[in-house]
Amino acid sequence: MADDTTDTKSSNQMWGGRFASGPDAIMEEINASIGFDKKLFAQDIRGSIAHATMLAHQGIISTDDKDKIVHGLNTILSEIESGNFEFSRQLEDIHMNVEARLATLIGPAAGRLHTARSRNDQVALDFRLWVKEELQKTEQMLTNLIAAFLDRAEEHAESVMPGFTHLQTAQPVTFGHHCMAYVEMFGRDRSRVRHAIEHLDESPIGAAALAGTGYPIDRHMTAKALGFREPTRNSIDTVSDRDFAIEFLSIAAIAGMHLSRLAEEIVIWSTPQFGFVRLSDAFSTGSSIMPQKKNPDAAELVRAKTGRINGSLVALLTIMKGLPLAYSKDMQEDKEQVFDAAESLELAIAAMTGMVRDMTVNTARMKAAAGSGYSTATDLADWLVREAGLPFRDAHHVTGRAVALAESKDCDLAELPLSDLQAIHPDITDKVYGVLTVEASVASRKSFGGTAPSEVRRQIAFWRARN
Repeated sequence: MADDTTDTKSSNQMWGGRFASGPDAIMEEINASIGFDKKLFAQDIRGSIAHATMLAHQGIISTDDKDKIVHGLNTILSEIESGNFEFSRQLEDIHMNVEARLATLIGPAAGRLHTARSRNDQVALDFRLWVKEELQKTEQMLTNLIAAFLDRAEEHAESVMPGFTHLQTAQPVTFGHHCMAYVEMFGRDRSRVRHAIEHLDESPIGAAALAGTGYPIDRHMTAKALGFREPTRNSIDTVSDRDFAIEFLSIAAIAGMHLSRLAEEIVIWSTPQFGFVRLSDAFSTGSSIMPQKKNPDAAELVRAKTGRINGSLVALLTIMKGLPLAYSKDMQEDKEQVFDAAESLELAIAAMTGMVRDMTVNTARMKAAAGSGYSTATDLADWLVREAGLPFRDAHHVTGRAVALAESKDCDLAELPLSDLQAIHPDITDKVYGVLTVEASVASRKSFGGTAPSEVRRQIAFWRARN
């Protein structure tokens, strides 16, 4: 994207005045952006139609010229969508490619389209429209992913599994509760998407190069026509702002981090050592040399996509950090970062939604693992507080001794004889065995947001109502 210094009547390179000789090959190579910004063709044409319509409404151009412009732009849109449009690198960017073709189609009327605008506010508009549409798409994809998790959570509200801290067995939870943790994560991502849409919902067109325009334009009219809440309020900030792109990348990076954490769990869970889940062939690959292998490649690639997204965020922050107001050509480097991150995020969410719906859950293996590592030790400590009246710190100490004894006998807490437990503390009775099973442990965690099946179902109902 170039600053608004182009004379459309000049050479093929669209350089005029003191640049009449045109750029050399190196300058053309570094300056051209059509290779990637042609992705903005629909937004560019949509913005131009709204702009031309407003110009005619305000009496700045004639209705006849407006009709020719709109017809020509719709023709170009059809040509691009059908693959019959020839993009020219010499015309630098999507704006000049469209404008040059419009001149060929309708003649001098095309030159009136650029009245009261600059390529600076034009690209700000196109890019903002594209990011808004991408955020709306992301919102729907996250909604679909949340729905997939809600289905699995409902299916496994009572399926016991080990809960982990430090990747060490901590306390029993249910697989449904674990799924709902990701519902919360992706719900926050979706909330950030919605806030970002609200933040960028202002129309840049009419800010012109940086100072606004002397023509009697109606920026509220174009804002409404393009689906924005209102026009931006400062022309200098308008053409120099890329916060909306950075915010999109920030959201993508956070969502990507969540996807990567989930991907890592799927990779771990699908190992023979864990065996908690199994992915179908649709999301797995084999080995070229080891016939027994079934690799969770889809999850691994989702995990890797996060690196690309993070790189895009850092790149754009670095591009923008030293730019004085208003527009600088550095900002041409913003789009490829956003386009690449958007593609990576879309693919990662789609793949993860597929894996969540596809994976087979080995509930027997999860239940067996849930009792390992003395995961009900906290339940013993809580029982001592409730039933024996011990302060929690004393109960913690007693429980630690019980765990040490069970380790020495290579058995679970529930397998320790009552006499052994009473030797550690005389107030322990046979009622303690009622809390030492993993089922009893999870059933007791009825605090709001806890892992008890009844509470998991309560949270599922809450999210179904808002999803």
